[in-house]
Amino acid sequence: MIKQIIFDLDGTLLNSLEDLADCTNYILRKYQYPEHPLDAYKYFVGDGIRKLIERAIPENVRTSENITLVFNDFIDYYSIHKTDKTAPYPGIIETLEFLQNQKIAIGVASNKADHLMYPLMQHYFPTILFAAILGKREGIAEKPNPQIIFDIMAKTGIAQSQTIYAGDTATDVATAKNSGLRCIGVLWGFRDRNELTKAGADYIIENPLELIDIIHTAE
Repeated sequence: MIKQIIFDLDGTLLNSLEDLADCTNYILRKYQYPEHPLDAYKYFVGDGIRKLIERAIPENVRTSENITLVFNDFIDYYSIHKTDKTAPYPGIIETLEFLQNQKIAIGVASNKADHLMYPLMQHYFPTILFAAILGKREGIAEKPNPQIIFDIMAKTGIAQSQTIYAGDTATDVATAKNSGLRCIGVLWGFRDRNELTKAGADYIIENPLELIDIIHTAE
């Protein structure tokens, strides 16, 4: 019986692509680097902001020092503009409220910087009492390393056998597998069915409300 679901954030709960793209392009302009179209960012995101910056800047300037410089500028700008266009996907709030009413613990595990997480969750999901919210923390490897999942399960005290993970990328599927969890791949996010199928998602869904059926039928 499923008692806990852990969600990825960007591309799963929140459609944040435009803000991530707009903020990255702003920083790229600042450094006189080429900008990228919105669709390109579907493949830049998913592995943390530092990796986003590494992928977005020109290959010939991808030194560790330069990535850190651009990363820090991005964080400052994105902290101010992270809610300009971002919004929950249709049906997400209703699904989370249903899960909450069913006493299913709701966790969030993201590669987004940890200090950005709580303001976003409070802003977009004021009616949801999350059991745990974790982002990228200093000294702890980002997903698909499973530590973030282990930390959430330790906080809630809910076992692997009673936990399931939902995300929109191959990184999310790998995170679930590395954590010993089953994975729900979601198609409303940044990647397609082919990627999720190849990665080995246990379930693939097109609508958030389908989560409810899985939670009730998974053993």
